[in-house]
Amino acid sequence: MAFRTDLAVELLENLRESGKIEGVTETEYEREGLHIHEAEITGEDAARRLGRSCGRYVTLSLAALTAREEEAFPRSVRVLAALIRTLLPPLPKDAPVLVAGLGSRAVTPDAVGPKVCDHVIATRHLITRSPEYFAAWRPVCALAPGVLGQTGVEANEVIRGVLDRVRPGAVIAVDALAAGRLSRLVRTVQLTDTGIVPGSGIGNARAALNEQALGVPVLAVGVPTVADGGSIAHEIACQLGGAACEALDDLSQPFIITTRDIDREVADTARLIGYAVNMALQGLSVEDIDLYLS
Repeated sequence: MAFRTDLAVELLENLRESGKIEGVTETEYEREGLHIHEAEITGEDAARRLGRSCGRYVTLSLAALTAREEEAFPRSVRVLAALIRTLLPPLPKDAPVLVAGLGSRAVTPDAVGPKVCDHVIATRHLITRSPEYFAAWRPVCALAPGVLGQTGVEANEVIRGVLDRVRPGAVIAVDALAAGRLSRLVRTVQLTDTGIVPGSGIGNARAALNEQALGVPVLAVGVPTVADGGSIAHEIACQLGGAACEALDDLSQPFIITTRDIDREVADTARLIGYAVNMALQGLSVEDIDLYLS
């Protein structure tokens, strides 16, 4: 039984059990009552052991939002927006940014990316047509390229075609991820400046979306919406001291697990990320975003 996850924090937790990890710097702190874990992979050996590229990986806990704490949504938006600004490279105010919502609307756990696009305020066309009113805004485009099985075109190919016309300063790619632990399903957001490989969490990896492939910096924002059955079986077996039984063997088959309320949770999380992108790129408040999207 193998442990599979898209979350760097979970890979580090597993690897940490075997001793100190050279080539990785980790910090944990709170901002507005929300817990944040940051890891920077600087060593090639650590990157190889983790199966991840060198770069920064930031994990924001959404526990406050899940618990419906007071002002949890605006607090979460502000913190996530600040993290997005931190991980994006410095950009001129007039540099366009392309938000790519990866995944399929037809599959609820995979619909985070397309639904985020519904909450992003697209401004590039407004600035072009009415500069006297929108000159102070950053040009932003929102694109949901669909999936290969529906379009016959790789998301990477669609995005590269748009890049030739838009020429953005950066891409923000949003996608659903796979977690290794049920406690993190739709309860964390991972950000990384290393890009993303769509579909890798469910063993269906597509062409990478990163700076090497696209020629511009790529900030990947992901939410774990599913867990691999084999990973859950692995966790249970490890916590029971390596126990084995028929039920665990059954679970280790190709199963994808999600939550009972995944439709509501995906909608809520997509709104959170969309609002945070607007705040990070345009400097808008939650109230302003509500007004523009109403």
